[in-house]
Amino acid sequence: MATVTSSRPYHIIVFGASGFTGQFVVEEVARCAAEGPGGCLKWAVAGRSRPRLEDVLSQAAQRLSMPELRTDIEIIVADVSIEESLAMMCQQGLVVLNCVGPYRFYGEPVVKACIENGAHCIDICGEPQFLERMQLEYHSKAMDKGVYVIGSCGFDSIPADMGILYTQKQFKGTLTAVESFLTISTGPEGGSGHDATWQSAVYGFADSKSLRQLRKKFGHKPLPVVGARVKKRGSVFFSKEIEQYAIPFVGSDPSVVRRTQRFLYEEEHQSPVLYSAYVGVGGLFSVVKLLCGGLLFWFMVKFSLGRKLLTMIEDTCFSIMFFGEGYSEGKDPSQGQPNAKICTQVMGAEPGYVATPATMVQAAITLLHELHSLPRRGGVYTPGAAFSKTSLIDRLNNHGVKFLVRSYP
Repeated sequence: MATVTSSRPYHIIVFGASGFTGQFVVEEVARCAAEGPGGCLKWAVAGRSRPRLEDVLSQAAQRLSMPELRTDIEIIVADVSIEESLAMMCQQGLVVLNCVGPYRFYGEPVVKACIENGAHCIDICGEPQFLERMQLEYHSKAMDKGVYVIGSCGFDSIPADMGILYTQKQFKGTLTAVESFLTISTGPEGGSGHDATWQSAVYGFADSKSLRQLRKKFGHKPLPVVGARVKKRGSVFFSKEIEQYAIPFVGSDPSVVRRTQRFLYEEEHQSPVLYSAYVGVGGLFSVVKLLCGGLLFWFMVKFSLGRKLLTMIEDTCFSIMFFGEGYSEGKDPSQGQPNAKICTQVMGAEPGYVATPATMVQAAITLLHELHSLPRRGGVYTPGAAFSKTSLIDRLNNHGVKFLVRSYP
């Protein structure tokens, strides 16, 4: 079977390039072509329909004023239901950016094909059950092949996962607990959800029972609690930190962060951080607006009403505030209450179709440039586990996803 080699014709293959998110990923790859190895990123697009892929490249060429995209970018026809086509695709690239979801239905054949044919795989999945099942079933196989499978490299869940690592690195001492608050705003019109977060929430509810059963198969022991325990919040509460009502975040972020913290504890012997994630929803009336806005966005995406309608949310941006506590340097975490706090922030443009392509593409470029800084020889990892020793945060800062320290008394 094939292994990862630098002799393949493409650094990156965007699979599912004609899908809604895939089109934005194609444009982001084109923008970042000069950041590839040797200053030239060799890439291709892949999907079921050659005519649709041709249309995507033509559209990107027009939007980016890059006419060469119509002729210089190769097209690979591959179908997630045809194993041979996936194998041929994976044999041609170093990294496959898998944009074909929902991953619970279409993700596993791509992971399997990447491992068997020696291509690294990066996705933007926000479905905890799929992500954790891939780790359970394919981690050892990926290690044996020297292949990295890195899930949730979009808005779900790079801002949260790398945000926790950033907070840990900025904290001088032992960080023991972090609460995060996500807010999404659309300028003067107020806030709404986006499709990736909305689907993550739906799948989170649907998979909660099977996810608990899956986690038992890992046989993990509970992570140790360092310092004082954090009091759990209610299902709806007023947050003094962000001065609005908030609800628990039911997407993939808590699952991904927990897996990263376990990896860092078991492999790097770092003190684990307790993590709780919430979503700010404004006033009580905003809860209704949030639901209506999320449903409207879902309708727009599912029925492909086009970019013109989506310009309605051009001014959308996200912010995740991280409120951490712990023990200052020299203070024993086993003695007394935490005595130090920190507040950091990760912020960026529209989560689903601006931030997600940026985080996905920068994850791929980081992998291409800094393979030596990733753990072991391969395996199935979270973004934080894979990229904790790389320059990914610096790269994201240069591409519109900003990591900041807001207060550290």
